[in-house]
Amino acid sequence: MKLSVYVMGRDVAVLEHSGDFKSVLSYHANTAPDNFVSLTMPVRTESYVWDDQLPPVLQMNLPEGYLLQVLQEQFGPHIGASPIALLSVIGRNMVGRIQVAATGAELTQSAQPFEVAALLKGDNSEEAFAELVRLHATSGVSGVVPKFLDEAEEAQQSDSPLAAHKKASLITRRHIIKGSSKQLPFVALNEHLCMQVASRVLSTAKTAVSDDGQALVVHRFDVDAHGQPHWGMEDFCSLLGLRPAAKYDTTWERIAKAVRDHVPAERRLETFRQLATTLLLTYALRNADCHAKNLALLYTSRADVHLSPTYDMLTTSVYAGFQHNPPGIEFMGKKTWTPGKNLQKFIAANFGLQPKEQAQIVEAISDAVADVGAQVREAMVLHGSFTDVGKRMLMAWAEGVQGLRDKRIYAVGDWRSGHAFEGFSPPAKQKMEINKIGRSPLLGKH
Repeated sequence: MKLSVYVMGRDVAVLEHSGDFKSVLSYHANTAPDNFVSLTMPVRTESYVWDDQLPPVLQMNLPEGYLLQVLQEQFGPHIGASPIALLSVIGRNMVGRIQVAATGAELTQSAQPFEVAALLKGDNSEEAFAELVRLHATSGVSGVVPKFLDEAEEAQQSDSPLAAHKKASLITRRHIIKGSSKQLPFVALNEHLCMQVASRVLSTAKTAVSDDGQALVVHRFDVDAHGQPHWGMEDFCSLLGLRPAAKYDTTWERIAKAVRDHVPAERRLETFRQLATTLLLTYALRNADCHAKNLALLYTSRADVHLSPTYDMLTTSVYAGFQHNPPGIEFMGKKTWTPGKNLQKFIAANFGLQPKEQAQIVEAISDAVADVGAQVREAMVLHGSFTDVGKRMLMAWAEGVQGLRDKRIYAVGDWRSGHAFEGFSPPAKQKMEINKIGRSPLLGKH
C-alpha cells in the first residue's frame, strides 16, 4: 500500500512499506523546504527508511485502545489491519498540519460540525460517545477521530460497546473531548482544575467542563478559528523517535537536547523556562502522567518553532492504584517526589534558569494553587460525589507545594495556602479492586 502525505493540503511525499517491518518516505521533487513532514525529516532527495511500520510522526496520530479495536474490526477484512492500512482510514483527520490519504484518492475532510454544548450540559452518556465512534467507523472521514474510547459512566446496558472500557477521548475538528469513568471518577473535573492552576503560570490549552463534572472539552490550539490546520505539531515521542508505548521511557535530559536541536536559539530560553515551569507544576500538582506525549513543539517553519501550550495536566495520586506512582519522566537517573537540591541543580544545568528565578516560579505556582483551591472547594459543594476526590486533590497539592518550598529544595518559607486547604475531614480510604488472574467471575464467592 502507498499513501500520499500532505502538508497544509500540499502533496509532498509518498509513504510505502518495504517488507513487513520497514517503512519508506520519499519527498517529491521540488518540495519546498518548509513543507517538511517532521522536524526530524527535513526535505531531501534521499528517502527516509524506518525500521518500523510507520515513521514516529505518523505513529503519533494512530488510535489506541477501543477505537483501534473498532477500526481493526470494521476495516481489517477489507484493507487489512496494519498500521499503514489504518492510517489510510484516519489520515485525513490528524493533529497538526499533516494529512494522509491513499495515493490517487481525493483529499477531503468532512465539514460535519460537532456540537459540544450538549456534552457541557451533562449529556456525556455512553450513547453519545458510541454514536461518535459509529460515525467515524462508518465514514472514516467524519471529522471525529477518537484516540481511545471507554465508558463515560458505569455501563447501563450490558451490550453497550463501551461497557468493558474505562476512559474516553475524542478529537473533533476544533475540540478534544474527554470523559470520566468508574475507575477515574471526575477525572474531567480534576484535569480542568489542574489546568486552571497551570493557566495562571503558563500558556495553556483552553478547557471547559460539563455541568456534571464528567466531561471535559479542550479547545485545540493547532487549528485556526474554522478548525483548519494551522500549526505543525510533534510530541516528544515523535521528536525522540519513540513509539507511543514508550512515552515514559525517556528523560528530561533528552527532552532538553531535542529542544536545543529543533528550537531556534532566540526562543530556547523561553522554551526552557516553560519546561522548567511544567516540571515544577508536576511536583506541585502530583501529576505522575507527564510523559513524552504530553509535551510537544508547534511550528510553521524551522525558523518558527516553540513549545506548545500546556495540556493534559492531572493530579493522578487521588485515584486508587495511582497514588504511589513516581513522576513520569526521570532526570539525573531517578524518578522521585523528593529530589532535594537535585531538582534545582538539574534545572539550572539543563534549562539555564538560576535558583533565584526558579524560586520565583515556585512562588507563582504556590499562589496559583492557593487561588484554585477555592474552586476545588466550590466543586466539592456542587458535586457531592466529588468530595473525596476533591479532598485528595487539596491534600496532594498542599503536599506538593510544601515539598517544593522546603528548605531542602527551594527554601522559600511558609506557604499561605488560604482557607480552602483547611477545615475538612480526611477522605475515605482508597480501595482497589483486585481481580485474581485465572479465576472465572462465574464462580461463587467464598
